[in-house]
Amino acid sequence: MGYITTDDNVQIFYKDWGPRNAQPIVFHHGWPLSSDDWDAQMLFFLEKGYRVVAHDRRGHGRSSQVDEGHDIDHYAADAFAVAETLDLRNAVHIGHSTGGGEVARYVARYGAQAGRVAKAVLVAAIPPLMLQTDANPVGTPLEVFDGFRAALEGNRAQFFRDVPAGPFYGFNRDGAQVHEGVIQNWWRQGMMGSAKAQYDGIKAFSETDQTEDLRAITVPTLVLHGEDDQVVPIAASALKAVKLLPNGALKTYRGFSHGMLTVNADVLNADLLAFVTG
Repeated sequence: MGYITTDDNVQIFYKDWGPRNAQPIVFHHGWPLSSDDWDAQMLFFLEKGYRVVAHDRRGHGRSSQVDEGHDIDHYAADAFAVAETLDLRNAVHIGHSTGGGEVARYVARYGAQAGRVAKAVLVAAIPPLMLQTDANPVGTPLEVFDGFRAALEGNRAQFFRDVPAGPFYGFNRDGAQVHEGVIQNWWRQGMMGSAKAQYDGIKAFSETDQTEDLRAITVPTLVLHGEDDQVVPIAASALKAVKLLPNGALKTYRGFSHGMLTVNADVLNADLLAFVTG
């Protein structure tokens, strides 16, 4: 574990576990969390002999709580700074939710760097565009994201309790098995971060059109999405994304939530391993 410093003097916290000569698996976390959200996957791939790397996005987790740069461009540039500093080559980049947007921009913009990227995975990811527009009628209305901003500004601690206790993990569904520790861990990660970064991040994950990023990704890319995702609805994301990817494949999961990488880690880990080794 350690820190790298970006060109604009932001300290980015990262974890780097496993043999340095093993193939790297790089994990990109979702909003408003941290690299800790990938614990189940990092331990799984570490045990399989891989080098596993994950960083806290600027303003999140243990990285600098700067007041600027909370957009997809900076997210991708920071990820590249980590990859360049650690000299990660032939890596598989896996992103969840907003982290999927980070992966798409990173691979599209920096993937041409010789040998840096082997494959990519978008898990419950935001691309191509979450926001409802005339061209994207299946997207989520702006009023919903305005509600997120109002809730965060009004009572962030309560908002960060309500999201994981409800739609994020599908704990609001009839018959759902609720895991209190999972809710508390989501809250812990969220409250570690900067309210400013998280506020700005809502615009970043909701209004960034990544259509051209997806079209530019030529490496094999797996799109994984839960069919009961209440946060990033599948119709506006995965079902569109796979059609834009030149070398993409889609797998969906009946009844799985946005937070499936945690509550269905056994299923996700097996499918991720199959893709990495395939």
